[in-house]
Amino acid sequence: MVNEKITEIENINVHTIPTNKYKTNTLVWKMKAPLTKETVTLRALLPYVLQSGTAEHPSVKQLRTYLDELYGATLNVDLSKKGESHIITIRIDVANEVFLQEKIPLLRNALKLLSDIILHPALQDGRFVDRIVEQEKRALKQRIQAVYDDKMRYASLRLIQEMCKGEPYALHANGELDDVDRITAEELFQYYKKTLQEDEIDLYVIGDVQEETVLEAVASHFSLPNRTLRASAGEMVLSKKRNKVNEVIEKQDIKQGKLNIGYRTNITYEDDDYYALQMFNGIFGGFSHSKLFMNVREKASLAYYAASRLESHKGLLMVTSGIEPANYQKALQIIEKQMEAMKNGDITDEEIAQTKAVIRNQLLETIDTPRGLVEVLYHNVVAKRKRPMEEWLSGTDRISREEIVRVASKVELDTIYFLTGMEGTE
Repeated sequence: MVNEKITEIENINVHTIPTNKYKTNTLVWKMKAPLTKETVTLRALLPYVLQSGTAEHPSVKQLRTYLDELYGATLNVDLSKKGESHIITIRIDVANEVFLQEKIPLLRNALKLLSDIILHPALQDGRFVDRIVEQEKRALKQRIQAVYDDKMRYASLRLIQEMCKGEPYALHANGELDDVDRITAEELFQYYKKTLQEDEIDLYVIGDVQEETVLEAVASHFSLPNRTLRASAGEMVLSKKRNKVNEVIEKQDIKQGKLNIGYRTNITYEDDDYYALQMFNGIFGGFSHSKLFMNVREKASLAYYAASRLESHKGLLMVTSGIEPANYQKALQIIEKQMEAMKNGDITDEEIAQTKAVIRNQLLETIDTPRGLVEVLYHNVVAKRKRPMEEWLSGTDRISREEIVRVASKVELDTIYFLTGMEGTE
């Protein structure tokens, strides 16, 4: 179904995925390191500085002009966290040269550009350019602030901070606002050199490509300094057990309350129960036919939105809902009731069949885009457990009601976080 070949070159895991499904070729560079308080903000700043100029194209404008010359190639950077890992992603999409009238080695040129962005950034006096670093620090502060201004995202962040206090997972992928101003161009450059030396690096090349051509281009353009890989990120920090549920009520000047609830599933991507957990989440709150959506939002009209999602590498289940502040207790009770129904096996055949169909369609839809395909395949890097696509589909199909109930019995309520208005709650 997906033809992925993995070859190690220069301590980079090169994933070649030949397919003629897309009109473009996609290059995705991923660097993984442990989430830590000391490095989270440096790391959040780094990819944005790298995409602002190379030695050959030392400004954003010159870099963008060159991308236009590559038939409108696009460059994007991103940060994410999976479990206790902090991941930098740099992506270039470029036209497939097969469709061009003139013969231009677009794929090779794009790979060279990617290597320039990562290995030959714009420098001044042997470090990053002050002007670029200061500009990107301002932009980073705006990105961090944007989470505080968007109350849905803010409530999700606060739930994680309260639930995972003292665990690396409590950190936000964009870093800490208070730490941004202190970062210097010199410090960031030293950290950058450390990432090239120690991070786990994966490069995905997807499209109408020949494996030999890709490997040869990578070997000639990506010469990394001597690398001493840090112990691989099997840095799963085991979840702390609570004696009693942690309830946090925060008041701000808002009209709509945000009720977010965190559970420990005690199951991760690496466990045999993972497919059953996906099914559990789909029936409980993951999709529009789920118990939360139907009972909390549709039937009881208690919420503007109500859904659940999994963090597969950390073993968390998060419920998010928007409610009238006065409905706090009622909403809590009805959400609890849906969880009890799951634990008691109060699940219909129709719910099971529908959830299997939606998971299947969602997976097929996700791998239908190069970006989605990389995200699905990258789970196998983060988790150290390989789940081929075919196994994912057949594994989900085989899940029984008993397995879903068994998974439900492992789910433990950890933290209730409620962001409400100033008037108080019932």
